[in-house]
Amino acid sequence: MSLKSVVFAAAAAAAFATSAFAGDAMIMVHDQYARVSSPAAKAGAAFMEIMNKGEADDQLIDVHSDVAAKVQLHTHKEGDDGVMKMMHVEEGFAVPAGGTHMLKRGGDHIMFMGLNQSLNHGDVVKVTLVFEKAGEVEIEVPVDLERKAEGHGQMDHSTHSN
Repeated sequence: MSLKSVVFAAAAAAAFATSAFAGDAMIMVHDQYARVSSPAAKAGAAFMEIMNKGEADDQLIDVHSDVAAKVQLHTHKEGDDGVMKMMHVEEGFAVPAGGTHMLKRGGDHIMFMGLNQSLNHGDVVKVTLVFEKAGEVEIEVPVDLERKAEGHGQMDHSTHSN
């Protein structure tokens, strides 16, 4: 990676870092990005690090975006047949006080199903995260189609239906 790429990545990360305060909860979102498997994909996903700098546990309970017909919190679970499957996590994800929760490829993530538009490298997707205590946190998520899997398992979202 060139110095120019490293400087650009650092500037983009700083520009897209988001914070929200509500009561004892202080939610920060860092290193967010979205991906699709191909330009014609009908589904995509977003990943990020969610940090709770507050003194109270919180729970990410919902997510909204106009970019897709349906937006859900998802995870991967191994089925009885040994095959990894994606599933909606209705209760959401815990973000402990003073801790983090990673939304990452091959694990917990935000799923965009029935995309209303193609997601091209460099686009920005507006997403609203809904927390039990912190309330709504609006973030901007850059589309990064060049990001590598960071050592995590990959899942092909191109065949995921609404």
